[in-house]
Amino acid sequence: MDAVAESKRGKQTARNMFLSTMVTAACAGVIYIFVPHDENLDPVKAVDFTVELATVRTTAPYPVAAPEGLPEKWKPTSVSYDATAGKAWHIGFLDPDGKYVAVEQSTAAARTYVAQVSQKAKDTGTTAKVAGREWQVWEGEKYDALVLPEKGHTTVVTGSAPRERLVEMAEALKTQPVGGMVPSASPSAS
Repeated sequence: MDAVAESKRGKQTARNMFLSTMVTAACAGVIYIFVPHDENLDPVKAVDFTVELATVRTTAPYPVAAPEGLPEKWKPTSVSYDATAGKAWHIGFLDPDGKYVAVEQSTAAARTYVAQVSQKAKDTGTTAKVAGREWQVWEGEKYDALVLPEKGHTTVVTGSAPRERLVEMAEALKTQPVGGMVPSASPSAS
């Protein structure tokens, strides 16, 4: 009789494990159904850079550039300011086609800084007139760049987007005098 009872108990344990697994799977299925998952939702979140921009404009040793008037399809994705060596300002965007465009400024040595932020792009020796200013044209395997060397700092518009988008960003850049609140029409107008 003990052998029959143990055999029956062993079958019940396996049956109970199977039933527990089914209940757990059913619960997981219900949770999956009620948790929203939109495959069309853009995984890149937009950031609001206005507070950081206002703060940096009061502390940076150069007129900080940021775009104004870009169409809504441009999505700001990152913003930072490194107050240590180089005093580097960065603001990154996705253009309307999902390509990356960044505005970079720094007091670091121009050649080294531009190569770093443009993923090793090289100076082509040509210039492009953008918003009344002569920008150097740099090209690279990953990023191209428009570079505006100025007294004490360098402004770079770089990214994987085509040059037309880089020009569009450069045209939209506005600055304010160091520590000031009055916008100007180009990155070095102060």
